[in-house]
Amino acid sequence: MAVYPSYLKLYESGELKSRISSAFKLLKSCSLCPRKCGVNRLRDKVGLCKSGFLPVVSSYNAHFGEEPPISGSMGSGTIFLTHCNLRCVFCQNYPISQLGHGEKVSFKRLAEMMLYLQRKGCHNINFVTPTHFVPQILKSLELAVEGGLNIPLVYNSGGYDRVETLRLLEGIFDIYMPDAKYQDQEVAGKLSNAPDYPRVNEEALKEMYRQVGPLIMDEEGVAKRGLIVRHLVLPDGAFNTSKVLKMLSKKVGKDLYLSLMAQYFPAHKACQYPEINRRVNRQEYEQALKVMKEVRLERGYYQQL
Repeated sequence: MAVYPSYLKLYESGELKSRISSAFKLLKSCSLCPRKCGVNRLRDKVGLCKSGFLPVVSSYNAHFGEEPPISGSMGSGTIFLTHCNLRCVFCQNYPISQLGHGEKVSFKRLAEMMLYLQRKGCHNINFVTPTHFVPQILKSLELAVEGGLNIPLVYNSGGYDRVETLRLLEGIFDIYMPDAKYQDQEVAGKLSNAPDYPRVNEEALKEMYRQVGPLIMDEEGVAKRGLIVRHLVLPDGAFNTSKVLKMLSKKVGKDLYLSLMAQYFPAHKACQYPEINRRVNRQEYEQALKVMKEVRLERGYYQQL
């Protein structure tokens, strides 16, 4: 099936170049994400996310462990970006997100990674934790398009995204795959140092859905456009999970695809928090599945414990 991602139209019209310019202006007094640290990243200063001017990449490969429409049969072209604008105490990728494992790369090199993954036959280019590197991704995308890139882009974020930044991505990312972690301010503050996460996340998800709508797949079941929302069930997190799923159903859309994840395990600093210092049990996950049905989120993916 021939693919003509929307970003190609923006490139041809010159709009992509305009978006790049607008995005880089946000780096002068950085306001890319809800933190709005205000540091001058054009001069390589760093804020809470510990990111300066150049993108930092931990790894890139064909990934087969994503949701079925993302991985497909040939894998998702996953680029793991280093650092994060959240401080999740239980992060399972903490060496990348919190400890900064990765290497600075040029825009040209990031473009080459995209083209390499396309040549390998990947169905998409999947940017993991892209929020703090949006301008750098857009500039690298321009170079990749000039090199022949023509597969969909996936925005795979923690869901702590600023609407103003997301609007710069309209017509560029065909697939959004954010987290919906919390709808409880106290929990969000304690576990991710982001008490405003519930409000920010709801606004971001609504904007993503406005841009791309529900998931659209080709005849082989591979995603071409749309929104998939991920929610990781936490130990003893029934109250938070219930609030998250109800928000998704009422405020975003019952036709969205939900990935209800059960793979939580204590990582990073989780041992310091007794309430999350264990795995999720079957009863907790089954309760989450029950709520998913009650709020009529009938499309999506769940796991077996």
